[in-house]
Amino acid sequence: MSTHIPETFDEWRHCIEQECRIVLTKEYIEQRLAILRELNHEETQRFIRHYGEHHWQQVVRWFERAQNQWGQTSLIMKEKGVKG
Repeated sequence: MSTHIPETFDEWRHCIEQECRIVLTKEYIEQRLAILRELNHEETQRFIRHYGEHHWQQVVRWFERAQNQWGQTSLIMKEKGVKG
């Protein structure tokens, strides 16, 4: 696994999906956002201590972007009659 800290959405998504082999499902994104948006959550505090507040804010925005893209993809699939 790379020790490079992602600086862009595309780098972050590559890290999550390719290097960590995590599927960015709707449920996974929602779970991560619920934790990362809770400032007093132990995991969020650990993340901020390790990566800093700026990177934490950026990662929250990237998860929100992924959530929006997931929703758009789901809508397109529904419009085309594809079940997913």
